[in-house]
Amino acid sequence: MTDLEPGVAPAAKKRGPGRVVELIQTLVLTVLIFFVIQTFVARPFKIEGGSMETTLLPNQYVLIDKITPHWAPYERGDIIVLEPPGTSLGGDRTPFIKRVIGLAGDRIELHNGKVFVNGTVIDEPYIYARNGIPQPTDPSPGGLSEWLVPDGELFVMGDHRQNSADSRIFGPIEIAHVVGRAWLRYWPIDTFGIVAPN
Repeated sequence: MTDLEPGVAPAAKKRGPGRVVELIQTLVLTVLIFFVIQTFVARPFKIEGGSMETTLLPNQYVLIDKITPHWAPYERGDIIVLEPPGTSLGGDRTPFIKRVIGLAGDRIELHNGKVFVNGTVIDEPYIYARNGIPQPTDPSPGGLSEWLVPDGELFVMGDHRQNSADSRIFGPIEIAHVVGRAWLRYWPIDTFGIVAPN
């Protein structure tokens, strides 16, 4: 029995350092994959404010699709996360989540609480409603009610129009400042589901 022990111990010692190296390699690879996925494919986003009520509520979590916009351009109705314009809200850099209302070349007009795109009022079933009555869409605080969306830009608004800092305040935003589309609500678990454009 004592003759076998010296032969067993060295083998066990050889496996020990190998396992540590293997564990380190696994951890490094996991962190690298996570970084690549979050940078280029998808990233989590926590809803902080109430500008997208009742479509998305504060403290819900969504997954942002960062890859499909490379071959599937943003469309009206898409819910996107964007870097805030530098001059908005005193330079707060917290990302915004808004809905795409207008695309490049679109003329956006606000009349009598309604949104018109290229002269046609758009159907907005997602608008926040109080006592069953949808909120009107008011012009900008400065009274501006008409915009022409330049090339390479989008016009965005929150679904809770009276609680949203959006393109009515800071104008159309550059597509280059869009992080990606909100496509999956995953928390709380009872709200799990695809975030579909309306």
